[in-house]
Amino acid sequence: MSATPSQESVDQTKQQIRTLINEIAELSRKEIPGEEYYPAVLKRIVDALAAVGGAMWLLDDDGKLKLSYQINVNQNLLEADSEDAGKHARLLSRLFMRGQSELIPPHSMLGENQNEGNPSQYLLCVSPLSTGKQTTGLVEIFQRADSSPNVQRGYLRFLEQMAGLIGEWLKGANLQKVSDRQVMWQKADHFARLVHDNLELRDTAFTIANEGRQLIGCDRVSVAIKKGRKCRVEAISGQDTIEHRSNIVSALNILATRVVSAGHALWYDGSVEDLPPQLEEAIEDYVDLSHGRSIAVLPIRRPEKVVEGDVHSKETVQREDLSKREIIGALIVEQIESQVPPDALRSRCDLVYEHAARALNNSMSHSDLFLMPLWRFLGRATWLFRGSAFPKTMTVIALVTVVLLALFLVQINLDLEANGTLQPTLQRQVFAHVEGEVEEVYVDHSDVVKQGQPLLKLRNRELEIEITDLQGQLDAARESIMALGDQVGRASRSGDALETARLMGQERESIKRKETLEAQLLLVHEKEKQLIRTSPIDGVVMDWHLKERLRARPVVTGQVLVNLADPSGDWELELYMSEKRMKYLDDAFKDSGGEALHVDYIQLTNPSADHTGKLSLKDVHYRAELDPTDGAVVKLRVKPDTLE
Repeated sequence: MSATPSQESVDQTKQQIRTLINEIAELSRKEIPGEEYYPAVLKRIVDALAAVGGAMWLLDDDGKLKLSYQINVNQNLLEADSEDAGKHARLLSRLFMRGQSELIPPHSMLGENQNEGNPSQYLLCVSPLSTGKQTTGLVEIFQRADSSPNVQRGYLRFLEQMAGLIGEWLKGANLQKVSDRQVMWQKADHFARLVHDNLELRDTAFTIANEGRQLIGCDRVSVAIKKGRKCRVEAISGQDTIEHRSNIVSALNILATRVVSAGHALWYDGSVEDLPPQLEEAIEDYVDLSHGRSIAVLPIRRPEKVVEGDVHSKETVQREDLSKREIIGALIVEQIESQVPPDALRSRCDLVYEHAARALNNSMSHSDLFLMPLWRFLGRATWLFRGSAFPKTMTVIALVTVVLLALFLVQINLDLEANGTLQPTLQRQVFAHVEGEVEEVYVDHSDVVKQGQPLLKLRNRELEIEITDLQGQLDAARESIMALGDQVGRASRSGDALETARLMGQERESIKRKETLEAQLLLVHEKEKQLIRTSPIDGVVMDWHLKERLRARPVVTGQVLVNLADPSGDWELELYMSEKRMKYLDDAFKDSGGEALHVDYIQLTNPSADHTGKLSLKDVHYRAELDPTDGAVVKLRVKPDTLE
């Protein structure tokens, strides 16, 4: 005996069903995408009917029923090559044509050949989805078949009510789709007018990038132009200028170049499994810099021109293989944060591509015309010769003509300027001939010295040690000679010939050693004399703070110690002429026939007085030197005419 449910349980079930119905009604009033709406509604219908499963069937673009969403439907009814699926599909087509709600018992077959029906073990509750004048789909529920006829009709009435709510949502969705399509066509029309409004290649590329991004709804659009075998990015949406040396632009240039070389569009969605190695490397390098989630690189091919009304030409273009057309650039579309559906993305990219290809082709054809920049400038400058601007224009042209003629006809002397120093001709430098330490400095700045006068004294401790050592060895050699002489005398008196000969040999060796040591000591003493540095000329000490700078300072061989000059003799002006101006100086010597050139100079100590001099060709150095201030300079030696 079956238990009768309590009234409380019945009321609770009814409340749950009302809640589900209210949720379905609320969902049907919202503007949400079908990917969210169909699963939510179908789940609530199945829950409300306590059904096994359900499915939502909608018409596709070809007018055929297509499964939009399903819950717990037997796989045999979904497989295309299944016999049960064929019977089920033909049943749905018949019910769709009837356009009314029906209950289909389990394992029931219809038709003359029994080739359509319900092959499942469940009761089918099917109700059409209508948007008003036409049926757009079916909602199908798989219910257990052990319920009474009254309950089954209740299932059907409930399903009809839910189908009505779904139909209202479909009507709104269709209206929204039509509205979105109209907005998209308005945007496309606006985009087409803008990209064809200008024939400047750079302006056209920037228009395609910025307006194309708005039309597609992506994050970034770039336009690359093919120049030779490489592609160069000319425009990036949202950027006024392109920094071609940046890493991301360089990587984008490489990516566009390789895609264009391959000749096929690249659609990257995060996977590089099917890409050639060269494209895989380029796309990975670019993604590492741009962090793009989805990237499309479309080679832009030059469109064929078709004469209006030429049917044969149109048919030829339609039959022509697109891969044979010349590639003139690339369109790069990137998604970083935006989420445009793949189908919508491709259709919008195709729309932008068609207009971009023709606009770029027109701009490139226009820019490639002979002397186009000149003709464009002349065309824009015609207003200068109209109305009240004509007299002003002619006046300016006349003035410019006079200036140009003056530049070619009037000769003006070119004066070359250079910095320099006025210094005595006779100058000498005193060097250190021996390493050592400055022991004493006898002169200072501006002291007058005579030739041979001591200037400073050096001390070399190693030299002192060497002298002491040589002197000791020499004294020992002399004592050895004296001792050997006495021994030779005694041996000779004793009549020992062999001993006498041996001692005389040792005496000769000692004498030879003494002579060698004396010669070495003489050379060392000459080296010691060089520790006192003397003046090679009569003159004046030129160095500042000489005593403070040199006293107790270690020096090495070849180091400059003192600079001397003879101010009583001739003077010369040493100039440092920039190497880039030497051409004018060479031309001046050629024009003068090798004669000395006249030089005017002023002194910083007396800038009000002008002085003159002569520059001979032999006083021009043949090599340039590097100056820390003026760069590469050439030294010139000028002989002053007067120093007063």
